[in-house]
Amino acid sequence: MNTSLYAQRRAALAKTIGPGGIAILPTAPEQQRNRDSDFLFRHDSYFYYLTGFTEPKAWLVISGNGKSTLFCQPKDLEREIWDGYRLGPDAAPETLGVDAAFSVAELDKQLPALLDGAESVWYPFATHTGLESRIDGWLGPLRARVRYGTLCPQQQRDLCGPLDEMRLIKDAHEQDVMRRASDISAGAHVRTMQRCAAMLRAGQEVREYHLDAELLHEFRRHGSQYPAYGSIVAAGANACVLHYRADAGRVQNGELVLIDAGCELDGYASDITRTFPANGVFSGPQKTLYELVLASQEAAIAATKAGARFTDPHDATVKVLAQGMLDVGLLDKNTVGTLDDVIEKRAYFPFYMHRTGHWLGMDVHDCGAYTEPGEIGQVSERKDALTGETIKNRPARILRSGMVLTIEPGIYVRPAPGVPEPFHNIGIRIEDDAIVSDAGCELITRGVPVGVAEIEALMRS
Repeated sequence: MNTSLYAQRRAALAKTIGPGGIAILPTAPEQQRNRDSDFLFRHDSYFYYLTGFTEPKAWLVISGNGKSTLFCQPKDLEREIWDGYRLGPDAAPETLGVDAAFSVAELDKQLPALLDGAESVWYPFATHTGLESRIDGWLGPLRARVRYGTLCPQQQRDLCGPLDEMRLIKDAHEQDVMRRASDISAGAHVRTMQRCAAMLRAGQEVREYHLDAELLHEFRRHGSQYPAYGSIVAAGANACVLHYRADAGRVQNGELVLIDAGCELDGYASDITRTFPANGVFSGPQKTLYELVLASQEAAIAATKAGARFTDPHDATVKVLAQGMLDVGLLDKNTVGTLDDVIEKRAYFPFYMHRTGHWLGMDVHDCGAYTEPGEIGQVSERKDALTGETIKNRPARILRSGMVLTIEPGIYVRPAPGVPEPFHNIGIRIEDDAIVSDAGCELITRGVPVGVAEIEALMRS
């Protein structure tokens, strides 16, 4: 483990909260799945970002003077036989680079002393059930002893704010891990696309769970710890359900398959969506809509660069999609008007109802503000054309080198009056992960092709 990386992050956080601050951060709790069985444990992202430690029942305390204290499970041979190896507090300072470590059983005893003299206590708001009550419990004894010279923190601050800003810019180490995660995920998509076509050519029944199994196999075969999120494997009309999960739906010859899946590697997520013909050949209507979505993604990619706003790729996508909907007859220009009318009234919304991207990092929908911090006070209001709701607009985040985001336009056509029948039940999304740079952006997920000809060639092999 590169302990200096985590030490640098802790030092940066300590500088942010100042000499009078103290930060308290637990890892994620274990979650019971059913009787005598827990869900697979996954650490809290903030906690891992500052420690690299993946065991449950752990806490981190960082004082404004830079001292870090870890509370973790003590060594226990009997429990380790059942549940696995524990690092233990004696080995933690050398292994993790923290200044001190105690058994988690001493947390309630040690925290009041650590809090004594601090001016402000920082912890993540609204992320850990019961955390506020625990902190109140530690502050209580301090307040009771103020007449004896004890100093109790007078402020409580949200630790998510400074940590979100730190995590929003990925350093070289983080970018390298995300590239490797993307390579694994791209390979899984390629394997799944080829396997789907091969099974259909062989006359075998193909179900969504067959394709999900191919993804999982490839993730784990290359060292990924688990999927970054529940994989979406949607055949035919199921692709028009945005958060559809891989189920038992049958994959039919001639249908499209939409797969939204990515692995997590060493704490970092990847996120790829590809839509492909189950048998390896696009039909005419499928190709028409697919190339429209691809053109909108290329417009969004061109708009993704340092200095641009987070909303610029979405605006570029909408412009291309809206014009395309008019051109292919999904929208009737005699009813909806011009391209500007379509955009202003959001007439495209029945076919494209989500944003074009989100931050990506330790979490698949990663932390970080979507408004520019220095421009929050610049507020304007507008009335939403669809709902009539008054919406407050603030300037979107300025993209900077090292930010990582997805670029994922789509189109989803459900049967409805006036919608051309050849397009019914076609759902398409194309998603890639991009690292922002001064020169534009680096697409780290193009190990799986996106062009029509390239996809068809891949699936013939």
